Amino acid sequence: MENFTFYNPTRLIFGRGQLEALTTEVPKFGKNVLVVYGGGSIKKSGLYDHVMNLLKGIDANVFELGGVEPNPRLTTVNKGADLCKRENIDFLLAVGGGSVLDCTKAIATAAKYDGDAWDFISHQVEVSEALPFGTVLTLAATGSEMNCGSVITNWETQEKLGWGIEAAYPKFSILDPVHTFTVPREHTIYGMVDMMSHVFENYFSHTTNTGLQERMLESILLTVIETAPKLLENLESYEHRETILYSGTMALNGMTYMGMAGDWASHRIEHAVSAIYDIPHGGGLAIIFPNLLKYAVEKGVGISRFVQLATRVFHVDPAGKSDTDIALEGIERLRAFWTSIGAPSRLADYDIDDTNLDLMVEKSMFAGPFGGFHTLEHDNVKDILKMCL
Repeated sequence: MENFTFYNPTRLIFGRGQLEALTTEVPKFGKNVLVVYGGGSIKKSGLYDHVMNLLKGIDANVFELGGVEPNPRLTTVNKGADLCKRENIDFLLAVGGGSVLDCTKAIATAAKYDGDAWDFISHQVEVSEALPFGTVLTLAATGSEMNCGSVITNWETQEKLGWGIEAAYPKFSILDPVHTFTVPREHTIYGMVDMMSHVFENYFSHTTNTGLQERMLESILLTVIETAPKLLENLESYEHRETILYSGTMALNGMTYMGMAGDWASHRIEHAVSAIYDIPHGGGLAIIFPNLLKYAVEKGVGISRFVQLATRVFHVDPAGKSDTDIALEGIERLRAFWTSIGAPSRLADYDIDDTNLDLMVEKSMFAGPFGGFHTLEHDNVKDILKMCL
């Protein structure tokens, strides 16, 4: 495995009734609190009122920024940063799913930066400071509750970029499975696709001597595959929501893939597609990932890793089959599983055709060839997107 330093300072507060921890955690950071949330579902569920009452009980001076988009926009980040500077915000509290958390990370960082947030999101300048923030998670998906990564969309330039700095780790994250009960079926599905995709991005690695990491990653996949159908039969099952919520956190908090160099090509392509069409991230990954994997197998890249996935996770019987056939069967079982739970399989499912094919390729290639497992160039990306249509 590769040399590594592991660091994760986020205090994870997990389980039923843990929202009360706000009364002890928030006062550590100051009085002026900005609550960031999305389209208002937390108001319908009653979570908003609960949070506000708890903050009122500790005499916090509360400010609000609602309306964070599913693919959070740069304009919202800059709006939030201006509010932080104007009102001398001490602490931010993100209440919502991964988009709200990602936006809050960018706001917290931009609040300590004298300029447009896109400067550091697009890696033009380096920053190292951020206001402290915590999270109350309402959707199992991105793992943003326990990592320092964030993805922001610049709608004006049709760019969607990932970034992260050490200061953008949440100080704490509160995860109560009950807060995910009201997540609609469609977004529950997208969340499970997203967390599985995070596992795949790290699993497809050429790093050697990572047997323990591979087994841990496989265990997350097996757990989600086993639990997903049960959860979709009962969206208010505490047990199944709990399992999926924890799986999403473990899929991308760094603990299961130390010392591994992953791929992340699928995310790069999906970001290009959703920057243009504003589709759900998990839906885009469900379409792109199996096609990208199939393309790699057809090019003969890392076949042994595909065989391992097929036999260990998707229970493909290898008897009498070539390694390529085993690998392809594993990918087909992945596709079949995602289809069985209701995930999309073609860009046409979102009314996307080849009209902007070249633009999607261009947006993917903004920094040149990419992919840690299978390096993709312009023509490779175009071929993969054609497979997705």
